[in-house]
Amino acid sequence: MSDVWAPTPPRRRRAAKVGAIVIAVVAIGIGAVFGMRLNTDPTLVDSPLIGRPAPDVVLPELEGPGQVSLAGLGGQIVVVNFWASWCVACREEHPALLAAAEQYRDAGVTFVGIDYQDGKESAVAFLDEMGRGGDDYRYVTDPGSRAALEFGLFGVPETFVIDRSGVIVAKITGASTYPLLAGALDAVLAGKRPESRTDVGVQPAPGAPVVGGG
Repeated sequence: MSDVWAPTPPRRRRAAKVGAIVIAVVAIGIGAVFGMRLNTDPTLVDSPLIGRPAPDVVLPELEGPGQVSLAGLGGQIVVVNFWASWCVACREEHPALLAAAEQYRDAGVTFVGIDYQDGKESAVAFLDEMGRGGDDYRYVTDPGSRAALEFGLFGVPETFVIDRSGVIVAKITGASTYPLLAGALDAVLAGKRPESRTDVGVQPAPGAPVVGGG
């Protein structure tokens, strides 16, 4: 008996279409949830690095021949922010970083922006567009991702607060906000340790493996 092709009944075709639509809607919903976790709800997070001395790294300045040594900034409160021009959340948080740097400059707070897995021209163009901090906001590169490895970076943006004794006392995962930065810095200035809460998502470098997550 030969096989005879028969058209798919209309009811079965309609059911298949409905099933495909349902799967697509669910996929879009899941993507939206993960997308929100990558770019919103920043918070102070717990980290095994908190309470430990900050890594002693020396990094070349993004614009200029100089270098920045984290150990050389001892005696100041230091905010270390990992960012990149390709990072969506880094663009969202940039105004808050500039505002915090301006507000806390006279309190002895220095900001160090570490450009992560990025091109120099793209990073400079980002700053040309979004603005730079003052003299107490240093922008550096991270050849070989050494600093990222030392800080156990998972992705960007991530921000670390180092107290005057050189100890990491806070970590912000996700796009920082001014209230979050100000609350952490006020606590450190008052001699307290900012309270850590739950973790949120960050944006890994395009095509890059996970580096850490500390």
